Amino acid sequence: MEQPQVDPRLDLEAEILRLKRERNAVILAHYYQESEIQELADFIGDSLQLAQAARDTQADVIVFCGVHFMAETAKILNPTRTVLLPDLDAGCSLASGCPGDRFRAWRERHPGAVAISYINCTAEVKAASDIICTSSNAKKVVESVPAGTPILFAPDRNLGRWLMQQTGREMILWPGSCIVHETFSERKLVALRTAYPGAQIIAHPECEEAVLRMADFVGSTTRLLEYAVSSPHDTFIVVTESGILTQMRKQAPHKTFVPAPPNAQCACNECPFMRLNTLEKLYTCMRDMTPELVMPEALREAARAPIDRMLALS
Repeated sequence: MEQPQVDPRLDLEAEILRLKRERNAVILAHYYQESEIQELADFIGDSLQLAQAARDTQADVIVFCGVHFMAETAKILNPTRTVLLPDLDAGCSLASGCPGDRFRAWRERHPGAVAISYINCTAEVKAASDIICTSSNAKKVVESVPAGTPILFAPDRNLGRWLMQQTGREMILWPGSCIVHETFSERKLVALRTAYPGAQIIAHPECEEAVLRMADFVGSTTRLLEYAVSSPHDTFIVVTESGILTQMRKQAPHKTFVPAPPNAQCACNECPFMRLNTLEKLYTCMRDMTPELVMPEALREAARAPIDRMLALS
């Protein structure tokens, strides 16, 4: 989706706040959004927190500043509300790497197994799953499966591998990964640790195993934020999408947060899909009430059941 043409004289922040009042809208933003979008959001969180916020909202319109599967989740939980996504092209490498037809065929090859799907998947995959999880509650979800029951875990193999280590449960893993988290370099982390002696390395479990072995703390986006703010340490090398540094610096301005560099000489620690949402697109989607997230009712109902099972555990 191209950047919309907007009158440069407009005060976009003021216009967005005006439209929010007029539409009775709520703006939900993921931690990985641009800081200017985070500043306007009514609620900022990770995938679990945003799903809970979407479920509990009383607004008529949900404006989801995140990626496509997150807006789908909001619609699944809110069939009567309008759900807007500033850019419908804001996808996810994990979701696109796990098509519904291939996922169903994979399930059929493992009869009797419980299928746990990370929330970073399409509504079609959610509908074919037994229960959904996020990185915040994945350990609890895995441990809820009766001992001895085979488990399929999709679509993130790195999160799945880490969960196997945390829970002692064997799982059959879908071979997917996040394009951001798989780029972080063990070699560059060693160099950063030398440059910042005493710094804590904190990492998201979607990272490669070699990177996680170097981490002083591994957790979901929210847990990384909570740990960094509450820890007695004052310097942190942050191994996840760099958007989370906005909230870390806001909540602990006296501490130092260093974004981990990826392997390449690029801004690869920024999710290209998350960053498709801009202030201009946020404004025009609220002004025009499009693009709107819609889905067939049968798919929505099928996808809701495994999400509800997750929320009941959370």
